[in-house]
Amino acid sequence: MNIPFEKSKELQKRAKQVMPLGVNSNFRYWGEGITPYVQKGKGCYLWDVDGNRYIDYRRAFGPIVLGQAYDAVDAKVHEEIDKGLLFAMTCELEVEVAEMIVAMCPAVEMVRLACSGTEATMHAIRVARAYTGRERIVKFEGMYHGFHDHTLWSTYAPVEAYGNENYPVPIPAGSGIPRPMSQMITTLPFNRFEIFEKTLQSIGYQVAAVIMEPCLGNCAAILPEPGFLELVRQKCDEYGIVMILDEVKTGFRIARGGAQEFYNLKPDLATYAKALGNGYPVAAFGGKKEIMSVIGQGVSQGGTYTNNKPGVAAAYATLKLLRDEPVLETIAARGLRLMQGVKDVFDRAGIPVCINGYPAMFTFAVGAEKVINQRDWSETEKDYYLRIMDAMIERGVMPDHDPREPWFLCYSHTDEVIDQTLSVLEDAVRTAKR
Repeated sequence: MNIPFEKSKELQKRAKQVMPLGVNSNFRYWGEGITPYVQKGKGCYLWDVDGNRYIDYRRAFGPIVLGQAYDAVDAKVHEEIDKGLLFAMTCELEVEVAEMIVAMCPAVEMVRLACSGTEATMHAIRVARAYTGRERIVKFEGMYHGFHDHTLWSTYAPVEAYGNENYPVPIPAGSGIPRPMSQMITTLPFNRFEIFEKTLQSIGYQVAAVIMEPCLGNCAAILPEPGFLELVRQKCDEYGIVMILDEVKTGFRIARGGAQEFYNLKPDLATYAKALGNGYPVAAFGGKKEIMSVIGQGVSQGGTYTNNKPGVAAAYATLKLLRDEPVLETIAARGLRLMQGVKDVFDRAGIPVCINGYPAMFTFAVGAEKVINQRDWSETEKDYYLRIMDAMIERGVMPDHDPREPWFLCYSHTDEVIDQTLSVLEDAVRTAKR
């Protein structure tokens, strides 16, 4: 990338002396000399330490559903933290947030708060295991459910390592994950109806939970084929399996009630984070009262910071805005315009492209007309996609520097911003070498 990154480069050198790769998350590292360091954000924009301004579609990997430094949310946070930050007791605001989540999410009858999506999925899995008395977990290739060892399998590894799709091999996402964990995880290709059914015919009564996102949120936002979510629901009922819908990315983003509302689907448990607090540290998991009630009945769940006032206050303010204002409708309308505009740009260039996802979170795969799982996506033109992204970032529009990550829209992306984005994309597609 040809961007004046001098201050970022110097900061990266300093940071590498005290932090691995110079960052606090592997996914913030783009490479030597091209990793930006941020100074501030406001609305749909962010500025790096060199003063470069970008239209931001990373949205911190999805939490920013309203906009950076959103006044109404920040005001509520300031109001509450003046009363104290953290208590080893429950406050009324937590109860109000829980009531709002239950009211908005069709399948949630009881809920507990957490601090991150990783925590939420980890707790949901423990609850499912306790409720069923089983240990095995089924997940789908390319889906990410947090950084705990239970599900960090077949997420980022090269797909050729996964083996035959009829007999997949669970592959840990990196070193340090105990190999014996593979004995409690079954990984399957997404959207393969027959493979899913045959697998459950073999091991269904050993499975505690099927955990899944409604789409491949960490692999090009690939959507479920018609009937696939319903099949999972049906088979979980048949074998007494807890269906966990990971809505960390889709919850409070693609609809007020998330994917449950969008697909008219009722999982047994669901997990939330990201858009729940517009960027503040807050998460939740919840579901059927019968299942959630095992907590405290021999099941351990807690956390010092699960009721941190900034996160709880932000969740309250964010949910209130989502409930009372046309936030998601506005995002959907602008997202649809952007999605169609992206398709038009590639059509004019004569380049095949597959648009995946929802108006509020989508991306595209270049060189393919359709992809239905991670194995399909691995065959697309990922290097060309990255060159297009580099060209866009150079021109002041920042999708993620990773072809797997969706573009996220927020309430602060205006129609004028959408127009500017499409103009930049057209130029980037024209100039990037395929």
